[in-house]
Amino acid sequence: MIPELGHYALVLALFVALVQSGVPLVGAATGNAAWMGVARPAAIAQLLLVLVAYGALTWAHVVSDFSVSNVVQNSHSMKPMLYKVSGVWGNHEGSMMLWVVMLTAFGAAVGIFGRNLPPSLKARVISVQGMIGVGFLLFILITSNPFIRVVPAPLDGNDLNPLLQDPGLAFHPPFLYAGYVGFSIAFSFAVAALIEGRVDPAWARWVRPWTLAAWSTLTAGIALGSWWAYYELGWGGWWYWDPVENASFMPWLAGTALLHSAIVVEKRDALKTWTILLAIITFSLSLMGTFLVRSGILTSVHAFAVDPARGVFILVLLAIATGGSLLLYSVRAPSLKTGGLFAPVSREGSLVLNNLLLSTATATVFIGTLYPLFLDVLELGKVSVGPPFFNATFIPVAIPMVIAMVVGPFLAWKRADLLGALTRLWTAGVATVACVAIAAYVTNGGGPLLALVGVGLAAWAFFGSLAEFAERIRLFRIPVKDSWNRAVNLPRSAWGMTIAHASMGIAIAGMTGTSAWQSETIQAMKPGDNATVGAYAVHFDRVGAVQGPNYSAEQGVFTVTRDGRHIATLAPQRRSYPVTRMTTTEAAIHTTWLSDVYVALGDPTQNGTAWTVRLYHHPLVPWIWIGSLGMMLGGLVSLSDRRFRVGAPERRRAAKGSLQPAE
Repeated sequence: MIPELGHYALVLALFVALVQSGVPLVGAATGNAAWMGVARPAAIAQLLLVLVAYGALTWAHVVSDFSVSNVVQNSHSMKPMLYKVSGVWGNHEGSMMLWVVMLTAFGAAVGIFGRNLPPSLKARVISVQGMIGVGFLLFILITSNPFIRVVPAPLDGNDLNPLLQDPGLAFHPPFLYAGYVGFSIAFSFAVAALIEGRVDPAWARWVRPWTLAAWSTLTAGIALGSWWAYYELGWGGWWYWDPVENASFMPWLAGTALLHSAIVVEKRDALKTWTILLAIITFSLSLMGTFLVRSGILTSVHAFAVDPARGVFILVLLAIATGGSLLLYSVRAPSLKTGGLFAPVSREGSLVLNNLLLSTATATVFIGTLYPLFLDVLELGKVSVGPPFFNATFIPVAIPMVIAMVVGPFLAWKRADLLGALTRLWTAGVATVACVAIAAYVTNGGGPLLALVGVGLAAWAFFGSLAEFAERIRLFRIPVKDSWNRAVNLPRSAWGMTIAHASMGIAIAGMTGTSAWQSETIQAMKPGDNATVGAYAVHFDRVGAVQGPNYSAEQGVFTVTRDGRHIATLAPQRRSYPVTRMTTTEAAIHTTWLSDVYVALGDPTQNGTAWTVRLYHHPLVPWIWIGSLGMMLGGLVSLSDRRFRVGAPERRRAAKGSLQPAE
């Protein structure tokens, strides 16, 4: 009965979405306030109905209702409860349900918190959001119904893919989807602005918090996915330029450009059409990522290899959303008023350079990801594009991008003095040179030259951000108490920018350290054997059997020492899941927050007396996730700024006592 209730709620949600996508749009066009007022309750009603449907599917998984096909295919009675819940989105149908939950939640949030939005703009934004909802609800109901019954019901299920039975994968998809889908709000604001034919600083101030929220959650989602791949897959890496990894990275890059471009619209009333285009492209890239994962054209541990007909449906949605919005853009964008002029050397100019570099970086990843797929589809042969291509094309663009990121905040609006800005960065320059010298000394000049460049970039980003913050509070130029008061009274967006930019430097240091100076040892070992990795000695103590709730495992015990001093005892596992007949590698990691010692137990040798053991020493690798967490935190701190809270400018009381939007 409960699955039927969920299916019925989905159908009702589709009809509500149809009303939401049409009535408010007509009301905004005709000036009918009552019809525009339909937008808010429709968005809330659609969210509630989708939540009922999602709750019904979750209930079916929690109670192991094996009369539901989705539960049979992706669950098992012995599966731990955490993975019964996370297993709801660990499959195609359930993950699309999560997608729609996020989509309707953002639409309802605009309805609830967008009280200061002009009624016509609010109606159009929610209406466009409803159109997206119509497309995805149709997709679920027609091609991906999660409530299909199985008759007769089997006694038990097929279990979830063991790789997905992990805490990292339990939380990675919700954050990733919140980022993907969150950019739909920026898209809806862009389309609504094109329909109205007006983009102004108030529009940018309204759209920025939604973009910040999406960017922050997408940052967390990508970081969680990288962390999962690092410790779960047993290969010791954190990023491999996998096409599905790239599918999430591209909207992140475009969303970063959108955030910075919106600043220029808000502060200087410039780059309007470019910002609109970025909002369209960012969400289109999110849709493209959905297509890549679900079309069946990719083989990846991240991808759902499903019926290609589903991929065709999403491709049609992508074509309608992207093609329709770009057509509207081509018609309406030329009529938008241009903003103020500015010199190339200015705060605006630095943000334009930032956008050009981010867009170029996005294009390189886009080409490297899709070019082999196009060749394959056209039967022109198979081409493998891997890390060497992306490293050779992305890094040269990233270097000037990081340099400009630090210099830009020191430049004045409209016209600036570049030499003066660089002069104020002398402390950051000295700190950067010192860090490079220390890295060269510690490694005895070892590693590629590019590694020292990476250290320099990391130090430049970190210390440059701190120098900009010190400049804001006039540190050491006025009494410390006065500097403290200035810091306390700074807008939270200034704090958020400093945290995010400095954290970017920390993440770059982590990426550089583990890429340039990691040590790796792979050998067959039996109990009693010794191995070395980096400066550490590893002793293989023993192997024992371990029984889990729905798996059995071989667990090795390794003692890690350094210069004869005990460092850690690590217990990696090689798990076997009898239902799925799959094995997974559960690495054991000892971290000092400056480096990781990583041990993975592989397959036994033919005679069964030894095991293939992978040993890694990763310098600075924890900084990747510390920096990623810091970037997300910076975005959330900026989001809490009073000026951007709830997506509208602060309201003030006019002379006659009425409430008006602040300028």
